[in-house]
Amino acid sequence: MNSKKNPALSFETGENFNSHDYLGCHAENRNGKEGFVFRVWAPQAQKIWLVGDFNDWKQTLPLTRTEQPAIWEIFSETPKQGDFYKYLVQQADGRHVYKIDPFARAFESRPNSAAIVQSHPKKRWKDSVWRKNQARSNFLERPLTIYEVHAGSWRSEADGTPFTFAQLKETLIPYVKKMGYTHIEFMPLMEHPLGASWGYQLTGYFALSSSYGTVAEFQDFVEACHLNDLGVVIDWVPGHFCINDDGLAYFDGTPQFEYSEQAQAQNSRWGALNFDLAKPQVQSFLISSALYWIETFHIDGIRVDAVSNMIYFDYEEMPPELAETEANRNWAGIYFLQKLNAVVKQTHPHVMMIAEESSSETPITGSIASGALGFDYKWNLGWMNDTLCFYEMDAAFRKYNFHLITFSFTYMYKERYILPLSHDEVVHGKRSLMHKMWGDRYKQFAQLRNLYVYQMTFPGKKLLFMGSEWGQFLEWKHEQQLEWIDLKDELNRSMQHFTEVLNQFYKKEKALWELEHTNDTLQMIDADNQEATVLSFIRKGKQEKDFLIIVLNFSPVERKDFVIGVPFAGSYEEILNTEMKEFGGTWTQLNQDCQTEQKKVKNFNYRIRTIVPSLGAIILKPKEIESKKG
Repeated sequence: MNSKKNPALSFETGENFNSHDYLGCHAENRNGKEGFVFRVWAPQAQKIWLVGDFNDWKQTLPLTRTEQPAIWEIFSETPKQGDFYKYLVQQADGRHVYKIDPFARAFESRPNSAAIVQSHPKKRWKDSVWRKNQARSNFLERPLTIYEVHAGSWRSEADGTPFTFAQLKETLIPYVKKMGYTHIEFMPLMEHPLGASWGYQLTGYFALSSSYGTVAEFQDFVEACHLNDLGVVIDWVPGHFCINDDGLAYFDGTPQFEYSEQAQAQNSRWGALNFDLAKPQVQSFLISSALYWIETFHIDGIRVDAVSNMIYFDYEEMPPELAETEANRNWAGIYFLQKLNAVVKQTHPHVMMIAEESSSETPITGSIASGALGFDYKWNLGWMNDTLCFYEMDAAFRKYNFHLITFSFTYMYKERYILPLSHDEVVHGKRSLMHKMWGDRYKQFAQLRNLYVYQMTFPGKKLLFMGSEWGQFLEWKHEQQLEWIDLKDELNRSMQHFTEVLNQFYKKEKALWELEHTNDTLQMIDADNQEATVLSFIRKGKQEKDFLIIVLNFSPVERKDFVIGVPFAGSYEEILNTEMKEFGGTWTQLNQDCQTEQKKVKNFNYRIRTIVPSLGAIILKPKEIESKKG
């Protein structure tokens, strides 16, 4: 189907993936007359009027049905650039309701919700070098460490007004680059009526939120990121939408965007409505939205929110053993996600598609032909839950619960994972990552450094929520900026420095990402040392001698003369120690180089001895070793 030849018909059949170029508001010249054309999909509406500033919001500009009668249209010279407008819809039951334009590119400031008449000039991008480099390399074999940001609360003015993207361009980009991250991920930037929803209750699927500035400002921001070797990922919510009466909800008075069955349409947990993902027009609408953000803003990745809710019915209402059964599987949602990923990969193969998904029965990453959904990455929420449960635990009980820290190794190759320490874990009384840590303040910082080393060395890409990099103690509050005042404290500054050093270390050491999605990336040294509560393993690069030895001590006892099995004879040097004074610890120098002894430990014929600090982590690297394995 050629959507350009017959965009209305291809929208109806679910094959118009640029439907925003047809529906919505567009500048047009008809018979020498300059004006705007407005088109809206509303199959069961009785009548529709275009109302706005240009006609005092009166019913003077009626739309008419097109050759595809579900789509209505009007061309008018009356609206001008910058005018506010809505549709007045006489719905199927005769009720008159003011509705937003589902395809609008801009809205007035909240709490008002009118769309804005706008033409859409093309940007002359300067990021071709970045894009070519991305196309030439395989992102699966590159380092990926993501700084997750809520754009409205990273920084704000003195009166609480969020920084726009023009301001974030000058502040956020240099900060993230200095801290050593590879990507910024934004919680949803699309228009939403309530800030407390954090953007996960959308009304405008093609509009940057008015709180964050203009389209041009966000384009310039992404371009500046690319010029600074930073990628940009955005959160996107195709599963459910805001229930507000002036939005998509029952647009023409009937189940239009939502499922016709009440039980399927209602998303009671989030107070939202679920998209009818089997409906072709909804597929056109949503896939067009994804491509709009990719193409208009040169986005490098999309994180699809709440995938489990799309592939299972009643997922949030029942335990997993019932929710993930075959009978509860939503095949429409599964097919939609496969279609979404197929279209994105066909047109933009180097854009990362990421699933926030918590079930275990449906394959998420991998090829669609194999039965998977076709995503590149899945958030490893099992790893996150087990890990945080372990670190929150009193150290005296950790040896009895060592499986919490080792179980994830048993399924680490099942999917391609991102390890998320996200915004969801630092709100609603869950406490900040720093506050979760057991013990006094000194021990909390020591364990936070330990946690970040565990995350950085465990197979999988990395994500950390803003403020966690310096150990903000207070929970995240969406209505105010981060607690930057914390950085007046020496321990917070040292924690921030440690995160920066660890990020740079991760990018430098190929063993942490080069073979990440293969069975060759990791070799366990000792996962059974519950008594000492110490975990040790090896991460490997492509070259035989390119490997790292990671040792994590989860107990408040310094482990002197600690024995570690190693694969080669020779000497090993310590290259990272979380207890160094510069990071907030007490050590002034690293452990001395270790010489091997030819004595069997576990599966290794050689061993070394060193000191592992209390609640600390060390990383060693071969210095001078023999090539023959022990």
